[in-house]
Amino acid sequence: MKDITDTCELVILETSDIHGNVFPINYGNNQQSNSGIAKISSLIHKEKKKSDYTILIDNGDVIQGTPLTYFYAKFLSDKQNPMISILNHLQYDSAVLGNHEFNYGMELLKKSVDESNFPWISANILNEDNNQPAVGPPYFIKEFPNGLRIATLGITTHYIPNWENPSHIEGLTFNDAFETAKRWVKYIQENEQYDVLIVSYHGGFERDLTSGKPTESLTGENQGFRICHEIEGIDVLLTGHQHRMVSTTLNGVTIVQPGFNGQALGKVTLKLEHQNGRWQVVSRSSELIEVDHTIEADEEVLALAKDLEKQTQDWLDQPIGTIIGDMSIVNSFDARLGDHPMIEFINKVQMDAAGVDISNTALFNNESPGFSERVTMREIVSNYIYPNTLKVIRISGQDIKDALEKCATYFTLNEKNEITVNPEFVEPKPQHYNYDMWEGLEYVLNISKEVGSRVERLTRNGKPLDLTEHYDVVMNNYRAGGGGDYEMFKDKPVIKEIQTDMTELLADYFLKRKTVEATCNHNWKVTREN
Repeated sequence: MKDITDTCELVILETSDIHGNVFPINYGNNQQSNSGIAKISSLIHKEKKKSDYTILIDNGDVIQGTPLTYFYAKFLSDKQNPMISILNHLQYDSAVLGNHEFNYGMELLKKSVDESNFPWISANILNEDNNQPAVGPPYFIKEFPNGLRIATLGITTHYIPNWENPSHIEGLTFNDAFETAKRWVKYIQENEQYDVLIVSYHGGFERDLTSGKPTESLTGENQGFRICHEIEGIDVLLTGHQHRMVSTTLNGVTIVQPGFNGQALGKVTLKLEHQNGRWQVVSRSSELIEVDHTIEADEEVLALAKDLEKQTQDWLDQPIGTIIGDMSIVNSFDARLGDHPMIEFINKVQMDAAGVDISNTALFNNESPGFSERVTMREIVSNYIYPNTLKVIRISGQDIKDALEKCATYFTLNEKNEITVNPEFVEPKPQHYNYDMWEGLEYVLNISKEVGSRVERLTRNGKPLDLTEHYDVVMNNYRAGGGGDYEMFKDKPVIKEIQTDMTELLADYFLKRKTVEATCNHNWKVTREN
């Protein structure tokens, strides 16, 4: 019989894509939800009590995403970051940079890193001037009293420059995540003494985990499948970014991805035996511990953000304007089938801010409520959920037509010949934000036609759009960089940048005018006419 000191059980706990969710509420209506790091904290404490050997890692996108973090970033950034206070309190071992860590700029990010009692790791985000990691070390090693040594390498999707405001990432280089992981895994193998190798990757999977078939265009945004199949020696791959629930083994690598907004805690359990002078993994398992109504929020965590939450709630309930007419969204699917007053309004605000007369925008998710008669900040941040800025880019009429064809792929016909959402925009990750609706043009998308030939009656001011002419179009910075596989926008001349967040632009529009009329010119529609 083996001596008990020759065996141990390592528990790896992962959070990812928390997106600033502390309290278990939906800020759009303040209803309770089964989410948030306060509830996750209760799960963490429970798991830590079970094991003497635990490691706790955040896999990125933690400091941005709710009105609370937005209010902090805009009005109280001289105070300590509430999310960092919470991660410090929970004694995280490390965190990985996510793409949304850059949304509030490098000054706030660096301040957050400085406040952290743990290392931020990302091997592939470097300073341009010296080619060294921009924020923290590429990896860290945790050693336990029994000599068990755990190496954790951090990498981040390198697709960030396609989305982020350039001023937020100035002076940074984003190297290929796969190639960086391959190089650093080899370095760790050759230069470090360790027993378990974890790669914590703020990215997801580009292929179906069972069939290996591509699930997205192979842009390099997500490379988890390739990492598991082409890099030898990785024991555990922690993933995120795609907001999926994943818990399995891929090519001998234990993988986990715990959803988003604090819906679940990722857990990997490794049983080890001490053999030939080192610890060897003899069995492994992974699971997702989901948050539900039985999990109580950790009061100590709530207390760390209590004052900020009160200020945020007061700010959200401030009335800022009145609407004459109806901008409410009753059915998000219907709002995407034809011009809607709320979508037209957002496009109007973008055109007003940019000084151009063609615009596109998206209805970002299916929970957008639209605007009521008395508009508050709560409604603005509930409808416009991302900290986007605007860009005016110069594109051709052909680019516009190609973009509309891309938009048309959002729809498909079901077995009853009814228009429905293309499953590719729902699984493995909802991407409703990648369907745009345009103002300043007139068009019809006919879903009964073949993909690539669905744009009909594309006109401008009643005349056929000249495909060879160039037009200045305003859109959010994510789309202007080609985000969502809108390659026709990538690297196009930038005529103007509006660096004010869209939430501020929307609020300012109301504050200046006090009263806004809901209008809808019905300049576009989606049909299935034969």
